[in-house]
Amino acid sequence: MAITDIKEFSHLTEADIEALGRELDEIRRDIEDSRGERDARYIRNVIRLQRVLEAGGRLTLFGSKYRPAWLAGTTMLALAKCIENMELGHNVVHGQWDWMNDPEIHSTTWEWDMTGPTSQWKRAHNYSHHTYTNIVGMDHDVGFGILRMTRDEPWRPINLMQPAANVLLATTFEWGIAMHDLGSAKAEDLKRGGANVAQLNREFYAKAARQVAKDFVLFPALTGPAWKHTLTANATANLARNLWAYAVIFCGHFPDGAEKFTVEQYRNETKPEWYLRQMLGSANFKAGRVMAFMSGNLSFQIEHHLFPDLPSNRLREVSVRVQALCDKYDLPYTTGSLARQYLLALRTIHKLALPDRFLTATSDDAPETCSERKFRSEGSLNPLRVDPVTGRRSGLRSALRELRDRRR
Repeated sequence: MAITDIKEFSHLTEADIEALGRELDEIRRDIEDSRGERDARYIRNVIRLQRVLEAGGRLTLFGSKYRPAWLAGTTMLALAKCIENMELGHNVVHGQWDWMNDPEIHSTTWEWDMTGPTSQWKRAHNYSHHTYTNIVGMDHDVGFGILRMTRDEPWRPINLMQPAANVLLATTFEWGIAMHDLGSAKAEDLKRGGANVAQLNREFYAKAARQVAKDFVLFPALTGPAWKHTLTANATANLARNLWAYAVIFCGHFPDGAEKFTVEQYRNETKPEWYLRQMLGSANFKAGRVMAFMSGNLSFQIEHHLFPDLPSNRLREVSVRVQALCDKYDLPYTTGSLARQYLLALRTIHKLALPDRFLTATSDDAPETCSERKFRSEGSLNPLRVDPVTGRRSGLRSALRELRDRRR
C-alpha cells in the first residue's frame, strides 16, 4: 500500500520533522515579509504582456487567409493562452497576489480563460488537492478519476483504455479539468443534501457556453472572410494550451518519486508532517527562466505545494532554500528534465493499464508507488543511525541509496 507512516518512510524522528517544519515556516515568513513593489510590478507586467499578445494575435488573424499571418496570429494567441492559464489564472486564483488588495488581481474576482468556472476549480484544487495531496481516496487529482496512477487503486478492465484516455485528456485538458471540478463540487454538495447541484450545473454550462462562443463563434465571425482560418487558429491555440498545461501538471505530480499516501497517514498528521508530505509527494522539472515563466513557475512544483499562496515569481529563490533543507535532513529532491519527468509519468500510465498479475513489483516497492514496507522487506534500516565522523543523521535519501546498492 501507499505510505502509512511518513516518519518511518522518511527515516526521520518526530523531532527532526518538527525542526524541518519550523525552518519551512521561517521561509514562508521571510517571503511574506519581503513582498513588495517589485512583486506587484512583476504581475502587472505579466498581465500587460498577456493582453498585448492576445490583442496582437486577434488582430493578426484578420489576415489569417495568408499563411504567415495565420502562423503569427496563432503563435501569439497560444502564448497568451498559456500565460493566462499558468502564470495568471492558476496563480492569481490561488491567492498569491491577494496581499496587494488590488480588486482586479484577486482570487475572489479573477475569472480565467478556461471552460470551467473559477469557483468550481477553487473548490476542487485549492482546497481538496492542496489539503489532501496524493492521499489515495481523498485527492481526486490522482489520475483525475480516469487514469490509474498507483497500484493502491484496484485494476479494472476499463484501465486497458488508459493510453487512449490519456491522449484524449491531454488534447481536451481544459474540458477534462472542468468536468472533474464540476463532479467534485457536485459530490461535495450531495453530501450536504444536494441543494446546490442545479446551480452548479448552471454555472458550468454558462461558463462553457461563453468560452465556446468566444473562441469558435464571435472571434471567427469578426474576421469576416477569414473566419475559417481564424476558427482553426483558435482551435490550434487552445490545443497548444491544453497540451502544455497537461504536460506541466503531469510532470509535477506523476513521475517516479512523487509518493502516494494513505488515509491513515493523514488522520493524525501534524503541520510539519503536512509539509513533509508535500515535499515527498511532488516533483519538479528543470527549467530556465523562460520555460519556468511559461509553466507558471510550476517547474517548482515542490515549492508551490509547500507554499501555494506565495507569489510564483519568488519560487526560484525558495527552491534554493528547500534544496538546502533536503541536504540537511537527507531527503530526496525529486527533479529532472521536462522530457524525463513526462516519460516517467507516461510509463506509469501505460504500465498500470495492465492487470497487476502482469506487473513485477508491488504497491510497497514500485517506481511509481512505494511505502515504508519496502525497507522492511530488505531488513530494517535504522532511521536513528548517525555518521560517527560528521555526526549527521541518515535520512530517506541515504536509505534509498543503500537499498539500491544492496540490490545490485
